[in-house]
Amino acid sequence: MQLFLLLAALQQPQTPAAPAVPAPIRMAAPIARVVVEPAEAAVLVGDSIRLKATAYDSAGRVFPEVTASWFAAGPRSFEGEVTSDGLVKAGAVGTISVSVLVRPKGGGRSVPGTARVTILPPPASRVALAPAPATLYAGQSLVIRPTVYAPTGDLRKDQVLWTSDRPTVVAVSGDGRVTARAAGKATLTATAGRASERLTITVLPNPATSVAVEPATTTVRTGDVVPLKFLARAGARTLDNVAVEWLMGAGTGAEVDADGRFVAALPGTYRVTASFAGKTAEAVITATPRDVRRPTTLVGRVPLKFMAAEFWLHPDGKHGYITTIGDRAYAIDLSNPANPVITDSVVVDARVINDLMTTEDGKYGVLTREGGSSRQNGIVVLSFEDPAHPKPIANFTETVSGGVHSTFIYRGYVYLTDDATGSLRVVDIRDPYHPRQVARWQPREELLGNYVHDVDVQDGLAYLSYWNDGLIILDVGNGIKGGSPENPVFVSQTKYDLDAIYREVEAQGGPGFIRGTHTAWRHGNYVFVGDEVFSARPRPTEGVGPMGLGRAWGRLHVVDVSDLTSPKVVAHYEPKDGGVHNVWVAGDTLYLGNYQGGLRVLDISGELRGDLLAQGREIAHVITADKQGMFPNAPMAWGAIYRDGMIYVPDMHNGLFIVKVEGKSQLTP
Repeated sequence: MQLFLLLAALQQPQTPAAPAVPAPIRMAAPIARVVVEPAEAAVLVGDSIRLKATAYDSAGRVFPEVTASWFAAGPRSFEGEVTSDGLVKAGAVGTISVSVLVRPKGGGRSVPGTARVTILPPPASRVALAPAPATLYAGQSLVIRPTVYAPTGDLRKDQVLWTSDRPTVVAVSGDGRVTARAAGKATLTATAGRASERLTITVLPNPATSVAVEPATTTVRTGDVVPLKFLARAGARTLDNVAVEWLMGAGTGAEVDADGRFVAALPGTYRVTASFAGKTAEAVITATPRDVRRPTTLVGRVPLKFMAAEFWLHPDGKHGYITTIGDRAYAIDLSNPANPVITDSVVVDARVINDLMTTEDGKYGVLTREGGSSRQNGIVVLSFEDPAHPKPIANFTETVSGGVHSTFIYRGYVYLTDDATGSLRVVDIRDPYHPRQVARWQPREELLGNYVHDVDVQDGLAYLSYWNDGLIILDVGNGIKGGSPENPVFVSQTKYDLDAIYREVEAQGGPGFIRGTHTAWRHGNYVFVGDEVFSARPRPTEGVGPMGLGRAWGRLHVVDVSDLTSPKVVAHYEPKDGGVHNVWVAGDTLYLGNYQGGLRVLDISGELRGDLLAQGREIAHVITADKQGMFPNAPMAWGAIYRDGMIYVPDMHNGLFIVKVEGKSQLTP
């Protein structure tokens, strides 16, 4: 019976056991915030700093295992680099805005963190004094202004300490005011950190009985420079080597520099005072309006379906070429400027053809390549045997596969910029079918922070727009330093404080904005140097900018190079509605692509000092907009070329404009 019951039980259908319920998976809480340490830091050029990112959940607990991806915020950092593990390397003065994305290792949403690293110039290495008089007369007083430089050429803001070894002969105050008290000799010392400069001054007895300024009265236009001459006389004898202090009231609409060069920005009558050892003399100068404004006429148009870039005019004046932010450049027949016609195109493997230029005789030329799918880039050599139908005949990619942004052809050599290393390359194209590199130049061995953006070559001198390093002049055959195309030799450098000039850009868009020396053009005793500047965070209210960068800013500096070894900035032009891009100078007129501002035409006649915009030197302003453009009614002028009364203006959004400036209007308002 028991056996039967057991067998019966075994034969009954078995109820399957309930499956085991797995333990609930505990999901990691999401990251609530990321803290970067240090959130703000300052390092010197050449140094580095390691940043650390810590992730917290909503309860304030630290995530034990996360992955972090570090990078420089914004479109590009020219001042240094950020490695993938959070090491920030400083290459040039400026600010790097750093971003990090942190996520749990097991997966989940990434959360950002930010930091700001300010790069400062190295400690002071040099103090320059201006003026630096060797002789003063007893009773004289004037201010000597010190400028402190780092070994990189950057300006520093160190407090300068002044001392005099014989204060009873020459006294000096904390702000650099020097007073000659008695006849004799004294040495002044200006010290900033470990750097110092000495100035020995001989004080002579003061025999002056009268002083005067010449001219005592004069009338000029705004913008005209008046070189004032100070005369101190002892009876009928004129004293030599007189250092005088020139004075004007603040905010008067005019200025006078330490050399006595006066310029008025606004019409009016101005009184300039020269002070010498308790005696004063005055000049009265009347400034009338400059009156250079002229009307313009739109002569012709070439609309494009691609975003335009550079324009180059063939030496024959009848053909032109416009490049694109794309893979092609167009040839245009300009024999009838009112009816320009596209005759051909050159298509290459590139995302950007930034530049195109021919040789002086127009037989050959080159175009640049960036962003090619093959990653070869470099330059393409073209034949212009038929100017209406340019043909590629050779490539040079050997040392510049990372991309070429700008070129300049001069006497059989191409001076080009290397995107990958920031260096200048010189390529021999005297045999255009077999181009070869003959030289490479860069301001320092360290590549970080190096970036040459543009080149202009005139009379055997190369003017390099070196972004963080300002304007650099090289001898490439002029002879001043024994240089050649195969052996470029440094001549001089001009740097200025980009962050100080563009404080308004940082105030509106935050730190880490794009800014640097972008272009240069030598004309007479001046080099016109333009900056390219974009906000770190473009605002929708600023309008459409080039390639998503937002509004452009920028200043055109006028650098006096009458002494090539000691250039100095003497004037500037800064439009308020757009940036400064490419320039062209012909005669006493400058033509400027003003980005959002369109075309600007500027009177640069005579000596240049001060604020050229305020002086009323603008001849014409053309809004290069088109309702049928890629971005309707949004000008984005790249540059300008002038020839035989015509101005050719490539506009990124609207193709090519051909404009003419007319004579002075005879209409009476």
